[in-house]
Amino acid sequence: MIRNETKEVRIGNVWIGGNHPIAIQSMTNTKTEDVKATIEQILRLEEAGCEIVRCAVPTMQAAEALREIKKEIHIPLVADIHFDYKLAIAAIENGADKIRINPGNIGSKERVETVVAKAKEYNIPIRVGVNSGSLEKHLLEKYQGVTAEGIVESALDKVRMIEDMGYDNLVVSIKSSDVQMCIKAHELLAPKCSYPLHVGITESGTLYSGNIKSSVGLGIILYQGIGNTIRVSLTGDPVEEIKTAKLILKTLGLRKSGIEVISCPTCGRTRIDLISLAEQVERLVEPFDLDIKVAVMGCAVNGPGEAKEADIGIAGGVEEGLLIKKGQIIKKVKESELLETLRQELLNWKE
Repeated sequence: MIRNETKEVRIGNVWIGGNHPIAIQSMTNTKTEDVKATIEQILRLEEAGCEIVRCAVPTMQAAEALREIKKEIHIPLVADIHFDYKLAIAAIENGADKIRINPGNIGSKERVETVVAKAKEYNIPIRVGVNSGSLEKHLLEKYQGVTAEGIVESALDKVRMIEDMGYDNLVVSIKSSDVQMCIKAHELLAPKCSYPLHVGITESGTLYSGNIKSSVGLGIILYQGIGNTIRVSLTGDPVEEIKTAKLILKTLGLRKSGIEVISCPTCGRTRIDLISLAEQVERLVEPFDLDIKVAVMGCAVNGPGEAKEADIGIAGGVEEGLLIKKGQIIKKVKESELLETLRQELLNWKE
């Protein structure tokens, strides 16, 4: 797919925009003031594949905690600030690699100018974020409610405000919990905005509903070449956000690393606990950095044919299973040996 051209922006040691890969983000849900807990969660996110992490900065203690957190992590740290411009300044001074603000709720123009001046001094990007729930009164009246057009106008107004202050090291984010509105807003914004776009469906919900809404929304937006960094917003462990983001990008052909697991939906011919087996295989392949497809099939009759498109696969029978490569049966093993057989094949995998 053809990617929309945007400026390049550097966030710590990660570049976004231009031809750089789409970066995966998440946000901690610990109290940022709790340095130990926040560091532990960020390290777990790093291990899962997170490339940029954001922390809420609701207090001066949280802003000051960023300095200690930065010492122990290995990915760029973004400070999320609302309302208090002094927190944005403190976050920058304590090492934030980027700040996220909504200029509309920071206060007066003079306060926004103070924040922009500090970002310029440290040469860090500002993410200009606008959510559907934060639209200004005059835009709600103009568009008779919350609309994609209103979200875009609000974002572009904020961008122009900061540009007029002499700064263009920007990332833009427009979000809505309404998937169709979010898609439309990105379609309207992309041709009008030269800055990298941070894409996500905000307040998407729990692991189940949030994954579905995010996958549909992000899938459509990214397929159109829109987006330079993404966050899947879920109510739960943020590590799950990384897993979903990686799979969305891989499904769209925007990421190549990591094993893709395919599995059949089960039917009356299944003679093995396929649901449990498929879940175990997904956990088994997580540590492997192989760009291959693994099939998990529940029927030894149709398994080899259904797994032809996979590089390697296993198919279950009655207390036994098959190891399959490129649709060809390699060997038959006991059901209890299927997982270990697959693991050994992956450990010794050669193209």
